[in-house]
Formats: sequence, C-alpha cells, structure tokens
Amino acid sequence: MLMDYPGAITVKIDGIAASAASVIAMAGTRVLMAPTALMMIHNPMTLAYGNHQDMQKAIGMLDEVKESIVNAYEIKTTLTRAKISHLMDNETWMNAKKAIELGFADAILEDAKKASNEASYAFSMRTSQLSLMNKITETYAIAEDQEPPEEGTTGLNELEKRLNLIKPQ
Repeated sequence: MLMDYPGAITVKIDGIAASAASVIAMAGTRVLMAPTALMMIHNPMTLAYGNHQDMQKAIGMLDEVKESIVNAYEIKTTLTRAKISHLMDNETWMNAKKAIELGFADAILEDAKKASNEASYAFSMRTSQLSLMNKITETYAIAEDQEPPEEGTTGLNELEKRLNLIKPQ
C-alpha cells in the first residue's frame, strides 16, 4: 500500500528496523537512517506443530515468505537475489553506513537541531534576574506615571536604588 501511494514516502529510522520493520522500510521512496540506527535482515521464522506433512507445509510456507521478502529488498537495493538470500541466511545487522552502501538506505538522517539556524537557549540565572528587575522597574514606572506615589511609599528612584543593590554583577 505504501508503494502505491502517488507521493514521495520518506522512511526515517531512528532506532532499529529489524525483521519485518526492515521490509516495511523498503517501501520508502527515500530511506533515511540516524547515524546510530541499525537495520537487521534475516530469514523468516515460524513455529510448527504436527506430523511430517505439516512440517513440509511449514517449510514450503517459509520458502514462499522468503521469496516475497527478497523481492522487497531487491526492488530497493541493486543486490542480486543470491546476495540478499545470503545476507538473510546470516542474520545481517547493518549500521547506517553499511545499509547505505548495500542499498537498503539512501542517506544519513540529519539532526534537525544541528541544521537549524535558530538560536538555542539555556537557562541563565543572571539573565533571568535582570529581566525580572527590568519588568518590575517598567511596571513601577508606568504605575507612577499614572498616579503619583502615596506619601510614605517608595518612589521609582528609591526602588531603582534598592534593585541595584541586589542586581547581579
């Protein structure tokens, strides 16, 4: 169904795409992997119970499932069916670079935070204190402009003197 979607499909692997998840990833127009991500491919597995005929039936089913999975990998990669089958037989784990090299992925997933030009912010006690003191001073000045301070209360000049005493240096 993903492959039938008319638009581009970007698959982003930021952890582990193992087993069936690796097959689903093959439907992507672009497959991007984080530098720390892993992809794992292996032969299909099942549990079987029964007699000789039941076991033969399970083996036949596993052979068909493997062919289907090889088809998905072959469409995405440029590897031969024999090479893909060999990788599956050996339960192959791939980091992002190896997956790109073999054609299972297209590129490294970039860290959006590193690529962003936006400034990052960290908590700064000094900046917070200065900002708070500036807001207090502004609010007090606006209130004083509207009404003169009552007798016995602190005026703006006195408030600024007091704030400067505790202002961080």
